[in-house]
Amino acid sequence: MSERIDGYASPSEGYATQPDPAAISVGQLVGEAASDLSKLMRLELELAKAEVKEEAKKAGKGAGLLGAAGLAGYFVLLFLSLTLMFALDSFMPIGWAALIVAVLWAIVGAIAFTRGRAQMKTVSPKPEQTIETLKEDVEWAKHPTK
Repeated sequence: MSERIDGYASPSEGYATQPDPAAISVGQLVGEAASDLSKLMRLELELAKAEVKEEAKKAGKGAGLLGAAGLAGYFVLLFLSLTLMFALDSFMPIGWAALIVAVLWAIVGAIAFTRGRAQMKTVSPKPEQTIETLKEDVEWAKHPTK
């Protein structure tokens, strides 16, 4: 008769990698399945962490570039405002020209403020759709046959 080692047939039988079904218990199979599933979940979690880390790096670089673009845009507006002020200086005293440019920016700021405030009033801090689906899930769990 052939020699059995840990539930696997001996190499002399030609089944070195195939388990002997008669020698493996259901408990061993369940244990191996649980171990494999646990290992798979750990590997998937490691992969997800690596992917998230990589995407976070990309997002950080993108955010930095957007910040730089915002700063550059600010300087463009600043220098355009100065250009307008000095252009108006050709027709009036510099003080009045600066005041006109400041009033124009105050109008732009007021419009942006009122539109932004109106937009923020429409924002709901509660995730309404999620709350509704959770209520449905709880109701289904109470009465799964409905």
